[in-house]
Amino acid sequence: MPIIQALDRALKIVELFEEVTTELKITEISAKLGLYKSTVHSLLRTLQLHGYIDQNAESGKYRLGLKLLEKGQLVLQGMDVRMVARKHLEALSERTGQTTNLVILDGKEGVYIDKVEGAKAAIRYSRVGRRVPLHSSAVGKVLLANCRPEEADALLSQYQFHAHTPSTIRDKDALVRELDEVCKRGYAVDDQENEPGVRCGAVPIRDHTGGVVAAMSLSTVVSAVDDELFRQFVLLLQEEGEQVSQLLGYRR
Repeated sequence: MPIIQALDRALKIVELFEEVTTELKITEISAKLGLYKSTVHSLLRTLQLHGYIDQNAESGKYRLGLKLLEKGQLVLQGMDVRMVARKHLEALSERTGQTTNLVILDGKEGVYIDKVEGAKAAIRYSRVGRRVPLHSSAVGKVLLANCRPEEADALLSQYQFHAHTPSTIRDKDALVRELDEVCKRGYAVDDQENEPGVRCGAVPIRDHTGGVVAAMSLSTVVSAVDDELFRQFVLLLQEEGEQVSQLLGYRR
């Protein structure tokens, strides 16, 4: 099926902006995409007209527009699991003082669709919209462990096992063994595998079909939460996760 070249180029411009690249000059956009400045300028003007791109009046650099935030909120509002899980994320955070998260699978990564900052939390790296690797995160392991075999094989095909810490799982065989343990336990743990000093637990959220639609997690700092307290937190996490699944129609 043919693609619309102008639309493809416009979307590629939007995708250039990331967490560490919030503003770009027109020359930078032109260089990154290999397009003439005149072409880029026309595309930017069109995106700006519709509110998807904004321009910093002082520096002249371009940045994402508020229309994307507006549309993003509509996407989030349409996610039933997010609305159902919200009060349980809040309850778990209140009971533990820790940060709680809700993550869904998108391609070969997880994406945070909600979070509640804990009163005692010292972790600030997670945010709504941020992506997280599957092999090194508790939520990623939960999402992978509950995929159908053919889906898991597809996700792990040519998967890049980036080592984020010395504890990160680095190959498929080791990950498959870990996923078997996740299935047996009913929850997953990321013990300083994605972030040094951070330990997380995650449980699956199931809908009426029994399929996993999301993962709920709790993040802790190893220096502040010992093994016994972490185990207690995981039990609470399992309780809240089970309640969310039941509200979505899941029955054992």
